[in-house]
Amino acid sequence: MLKIGITGGIGSGKSIVAKVFEHLGIPVYNADTAAKSLMENDPALRASITALFGPDAYLNGTLNRSYISSLVFKDRSKLEALNALVHPATIRFGKEWMSRQTTPYAIKEAALIFESGTQDELDYVIGVYAPQALRIHRVMQRDNLTREQVLQRMANQIDESVKMRLCDFVVVNDDQQLVLPQVLKLHERLK
Repeated sequence: MLKIGITGGIGSGKSIVAKVFEHLGIPVYNADTAAKSLMENDPALRASITALFGPDAYLNGTLNRSYISSLVFKDRSKLEALNALVHPATIRFGKEWMSRQTTPYAIKEAALIFESGTQDELDYVIGVYAPQALRIHRVMQRDNLTREQVLQRMANQIDESVKMRLCDFVVVNDDQQLVLPQVLKLHERLK
């Protein structure tokens, strides 16, 4: 079975592309969703996050996302410390998930495939590209963030043009080109 990654910068439309693959019957592991679940439900990870950020990291047993975001997106060392806790757990869980799949190929959707060094575990990586202005607009609308907050988050990812050059295939999601024909062409090639 082929192991395929889908990556792209924040707001590029990775999830839309992944959903098209899911509708084609291809299982998709969403690293962001898995990370959020693990931060809520993995006792060892919860303890490590609490040790790193203090008792305000969880409110009434739930991850205090706004508190943690306010710290990590202003302080790169805190973001790196959080990633050092969350990435290994998410990667381990993803490997277990991938090993259980039985389709011709399965997909791991993750914004930080290259940043986390997991590209070597994949047969191919699909990049999802959208222009920066469109990505900023999408994230501001989706997450109710300011332009500055979006730019802070973008600063923690590698440059989009570099990321796309590292990918084996690129799907353009710029609201000008249709995504479906691009995904169907890749699906035919990968299966």
